Formats: sequence, C-alpha cells, structure tokens
Amino acid sequence: MKKILLIATVAALFSTQYASAADGTINFNGNITDTACTIDASSANQTVTMGTVSKTSFQGAGSTAAPTRFTISLTACPDTTAKVRFDGPTAPGNASILRLNTGETAEGVGVAIYEDDSSTLIPVSTASAAKTLSNAGENVLAYVAKYMATGDSVIAGSANATASFTITYP
Repeated sequence: MKKILLIATVAALFSTQYASAADGTINFNGNITDTACTIDASSANQTVTMGTVSKTSFQGAGSTAAPTRFTISLTACPDTTAKVRFDGPTAPGNASILRLNTGETAEGVGVAIYEDDSSTLIPVSTASAAKTLSNAGENVLAYVAKYMATGDSVIAGSANATASFTITYP
C-alpha cells in the first residue's frame, strides 16, 4: 500500500511540474479551401535564363543586374487571392536573397526575387503580395529575378540558384 501511495505522490508531483511550466499560449488559425489552382506544367518546373553579366555591373553590396521576368501560370482557380512564397537557401551576407547552388564559382552575389514592379523585393521564405485570381481562364503571376551583390566585390563564375515555390490562399 505504501508503494502505491508513493508512486501516486511522485506521479502527482511530476504532472504538477509540467502543468505549471507553460509560459504562454500559441493559437493556430487557418482555413481549408475547397479547391486550389492547377499549376501549369511549364510553370511547375522552369528555368529562368539570367544571361551573362559582367562583374563590373555591380557597384557594391545591394546593387543588382540582369533583371529577368518570369511567370507562374495557374488555371482552375477559385475566385480568391493567392500569394507565392519562394524558398531556398539564403545568401551569405543577405538572408533576403537566394544563395548560389553548391559548386557555383561566382562569389559575392545571389539571386533576388521581386514583385512585378521590379523594385519590391520578396525576401526568401516570405509571401509575395496577394494577387487576385479568377476561375475564368488563366491567371498569370509575374515576378522579376535579379542578380544582387552581397558584398563590395563580385568574383566572376557560374551563378545558378534554385528556389521552390508554394502558392498560398490567404
């Protein structure tokens, strides 16, 4: 009987310790949509050709070169809005842009992704501005990629980067 009482007392002490250890509350809010857009096959896996750029095009950290438009085409969308989040490894010296792929030989540069206005940076792992979608026809979401210097000098070489993207419906 003493063993059972001792075990019950120890169990009560542990459960009290864990119950009083909370320092806050996290609420998870969201919605489930009936349907999602269909991503056009040419948008799902695409290559954006940035071209060849002289290292002298960069005038220090934050300077950009080779603006290149690309699109993501969606069909069969609900009448709502959508945002796009671009994910990938971030560049040393600038966590808002993509790091070059392993094995690339250029240094001091990464790839930045912008809204269609070519001036509003979309930081890596941050959602773009909301785009209005229509269920009638194709929805083309346009963006701009640019090389961006991460330091005072850029070393010439191959400069490829990779991002994945996720469509979210806010």
